[in-house]
Amino acid sequence: MTVPQNTPAGRGAEGRDRLARALRDARADAGLSGVRAGRAAGMSQSKVSKIERGLLLPSVDDVAALCRVYGLEGDERAELVALAGDLREEASSRVIMARGVSQFQRRVAQLEADAARVRSFDPALVLGVLQTREYTRCIFDDPRDKVSVEEAEAAVDARQERHRALSEGRTRYELIMPEGALRWQVGSASIMAEQIEQIAAAASQGGTAVVGIIPWTTPVHVFPGHAFDLYDEDAVVVATETATATLTGAADIATYLELFEELKKLACFGDEAVGHLNRIAGEYRGLADS
Repeated sequence: MTVPQNTPAGRGAEGRDRLARALRDARADAGLSGVRAGRAAGMSQSKVSKIERGLLLPSVDDVAALCRVYGLEGDERAELVALAGDLREEASSRVIMARGVSQFQRRVAQLEADAARVRSFDPALVLGVLQTREYTRCIFDDPRDKVSVEEAEAAVDARQERHRALSEGRTRYELIMPEGALRWQVGSASIMAEQIEQIAAAASQGGTAVVGIIPWTTPVHVFPGHAFDLYDEDAVVVATETATATLTGAADIATYLELFEELKKLACFGDEAVGHLNRIAGEYRGLADS
C-alpha cells in the first residue's frame, strides 16, 4: 500500500482520491471483503465502498477505525488520520465555487444511484431531483453565484439526469417539502404551475418515489432551517447558503434520521398530497392568466 507522504494542506480532490485509494489498498492487503471490514469497523459495507470510491469523505474516527481493522500502525496510521483531518477541515470551510456546480450535481447523482434509499427535505425550494428544467435554470441564474452561462446549463442538464432516475433507477426516494417551499414563486407563475404539476405527476406514479407535502394548515413541532439529504444510513449532506457539508458520524446521521421521521408524521402522501399539489398548481395557473 502507498500512503500519501508529506502532502500540503488544502489537498482538494487529489487528496481525497489518494485517501480513498490508500484505504482501498489497505483493505486488499489485509485480505478483507468490504462486508467484513465494515462489520469490524462498525459501519456498513456500502459506506466502506463509498469511502473507497471517493464518494464519501470519512471522518477522522472512520479512518482510525479502518486503520485498526487493517492493522495499520505508526506512521502509516498517523498520516492517513492526518490526511482525513486536513480534508475534513478543508471541506468544512469550502464553498462550492461557481465553476463546480455541474460537477457537484454529477457527484450527487452518483450518490443517489449508489444508495438503496434517499430521504430528502428542503424547507424553501423544490427538491433538486423533482425540479423542472426551467425552475432549475432560474436557480442557477442567481447573479450572486457568478456562474457562467455554460456552467449553468451544464448544471441544469446534470440535475435533469437526476430527475430521470426517479423512474429509471433502482433507488427508493422519500421526498418531503412544506407547502411554503412551493409558494416561493421562482421565475414566474407559469414556471411554478408546470413545476407543481411535475411534482404531482411524480407523487401519483408511486413506484420508487414517495412524495410528501406538509400543508400550511398543519401545526408543526420541528423547525429545520436547512435542506438535507440522507443516503441510506451512511451519510447526510447538509446544505447552507454558501456551502454543503457531508456528515458521516453516527450521531449526526441519527439526528437527521430522527428529524426526517418527525417530518414524515407531518406530511401527507398519495392522493391527499396530489390534491394539495393540484390546488396549488391551479392557483398558479390563475395567477399566470390574470
